[in-house]
Amino acid sequence: MKKEIVISLGGSLIVPDKVDTKALLRLKKVIDKHKRNYKFVFVCGGGSIARKYIQSLRETNKSQKMQSLAGIAVTRLNARFMSYFFGLDPEKGIPHDIAHVVKDLKKQGMVFCGGLRYAPDQTSDSTASKIAKQLRCSFVNLTNVRGLYNKNPAKHKDAKFIAEISWKDFYKMANALKYSPGQHFVLDQNASKIIMQNKVPTYIIGNDFKQLDNLLSGKKFIGTKIEG
Repeated sequence: MKKEIVISLGGSLIVPDKVDTKALLRLKKVIDKHKRNYKFVFVCGGGSIARKYIQSLRETNKSQKMQSLAGIAVTRLNARFMSYFFGLDPEKGIPHDIAHVVKDLKKQGMVFCGGLRYAPDQTSDSTASKIAKQLRCSFVNLTNVRGLYNKNPAKHKDAKFIAEISWKDFYKMANALKYSPGQHFVLDQNASKIIMQNKVPTYIIGNDFKQLDNLLSGKKFIGTKIEG
């Protein structure tokens, strides 16, 4: 029986500036290695492209909902691209609701999606956590930092890495920040609530895909575990 796992794939890993084909090939190699034992749902983020659209809409006083819808559109484009990159049927399109995700996962063992239906104060991480809740499986967030820090490591050289944290403490950390579309924190506030309430084993891993390989192999990995 294959395990199901949900992976939130940050847009910064798909298109940091231009498409990082070599990095995506490394990711594909790891996923192909584990297809015998896992079924994968990838939820793609919007990254810097989404943030650029959101910023422009914010500067022209467009609503937060409009900003979020622009971000969702980019996540769906990224998901469609990734499905092509992994060689999935281009005629199938990508799911726009959880029922469609679950149905496709049963048929093909791998699904790519972006944001699903609009809901306030959510990013693609919320989508991923909801799908993990539905499937009752683990949730991995692949991002451009190696895990969780007590403060933004890009701005603070003394930021301390957190290898393990409880759902409750992570929820407190996430909710110390105010939500905004396109935000940078490793998981959004709504996702932190979903994983806490439903006890979803969650892992934050950076762009060293060897660590994802280790995690899927049941080996020690560099990243952050959110559980307990």
